[in-house]
Amino acid sequence: MVQFQQTHFDTSFAALSDATRRGVLEQLGRSDASITHLAETFRMTLTGMKKHISVLEQAGLVTTEKVGRVRTCRLGVSRLEQEMEWIERYRQLWDARFNELDKIVEELKHREKSDGQ
Repeated sequence: MVQFQQTHFDTSFAALSDATRRGVLEQLGRSDASITHLAETFRMTLTGMKKHISVLEQAGLVTTEKVGRVRTCRLGVSRLEQEMEWIERYRQLWDARFNELDKIVEELKHREKSDGQ
């Protein structure tokens, strides 16, 4: 289970690590698009866009369907719930640590005021 989850996370986060791929997801969130349209929108070659789409497909973030000569892309089935839960756990951990740090800083400020009077 842990190994599967780690591999899944690696694939998802690798797909999301690229600005172009994040842009493609944003574009597909508004409407389905052909690979050709996406390549034109992002001013890249068709081959380059196909590679980006392939990475997004492997992560389950995009699906494609070929009708005739046109391959249409749409958002995939992955809604990143597990990734969001993983991130949320660390966000809460960091929030708790920063809250503790804030308390220490306030305590030091209070001591500094007391010692200065």
